[in-house]
Amino acid sequence: MRRRACLALMTGAVASPVSAMSFGMSESWTDWKAAFLRPEGRVVDALQDGASHSEGQGYGMLLAAFGEDAQAFATMYDWTERHLGVRQDPLLAWRWLPDAETPVPDYNNASDGDLFYAWALLEGARRFTVPAYRDRARDIARFLAVSCVRPDPRDASRRLFLPAAERSGSTERRIVNPSYTMPRAMHALADTFDVPELGRAATDGVDLIGDLAREGPVPDWVEIDSYDVRPARDFARQSGYSAMRVALYLVWSSRLYHPAVARAEALHISAGWPGTATVFTLDGQVSQRSSYPGYAAVAALSICADGASATMPAADAAQPYYPATLHLFALHAARAEARQCLPEGQ
Repeated sequence: MRRRACLALMTGAVASPVSAMSFGMSESWTDWKAAFLRPEGRVVDALQDGASHSEGQGYGMLLAAFGEDAQAFATMYDWTERHLGVRQDPLLAWRWLPDAETPVPDYNNASDGDLFYAWALLEGARRFTVPAYRDRARDIARFLAVSCVRPDPRDASRRLFLPAAERSGSTERRIVNPSYTMPRAMHALADTFDVPELGRAATDGVDLIGDLAREGPVPDWVEIDSYDVRPARDFARQSGYSAMRVALYLVWSSRLYHPAVARAEALHISAGWPGTATVFTLDGQVSQRSSYPGYAAVAALSICADGASATMPAADAAQPYYPATLHLFALHAARAEARQCLPEGQ
């Protein structure tokens, strides 16, 4: 185990640029921070036994960067490096348990958490003029390409973004979570730090998602061998809380007319109301619904991205961490790529 040196003096070293967010989005960040961020810099997922994870830290830091909140960003960075930066490589352990005798019982990484953490650091370096953030983002991006990008068993010229550096199958059979591909983040890191393999994985991942969406709802997990791609045998056969991010990330990445966005639009229109469909069977039937407005915002984004009428609810921190976070992401995606989707004032 090793611990990276923390940059405790960063809070005093960062610049404080004027926020580019609207008042509504600035207020939304303040509410999110009050609900989910502890003073020590830990993002808490109450529905997961109060755990913190690399995904949540990366998500929170990205929102702090967008909110021009240098102090919150530095505090989250310091906590993450101290408690999750415990591997022998640049990646993060994926989860920290507050009440466990061993808070990090599993040293595996989660590549989407590492990806968002690196993207947040890149954004933080740009907005707060802290070179150390950029250096850390570079190291993660380069190691993700080395450890989590592998050839597709069906075509060795194509690349897959694996969910972890370890335990992602064999060279003959790969396990992939389609929602771990976030093209905007992957291309930003690939272009900034000259990591072409990460960019190839993003491009090929978008193509893979398109192939899946043409067949039906995008599964949460798939397995790929030299013959085929299919729902992963060791996971629930569904399109649920992971896959709901796919259309969100594609819209945010300027791919408003991608087949997976069209598939999500059709599924949600067909599902109707009350509540938002959150889990679909792979033949398109609704198996779970939710009243949380964050999930409604993600669904509305997929519907209105191509110009169809949909109402995206205003941000609301009075919901659990995951829908509240996706809610803000959907609003940021709409501000960047589909302003017609925004509710009034945001």
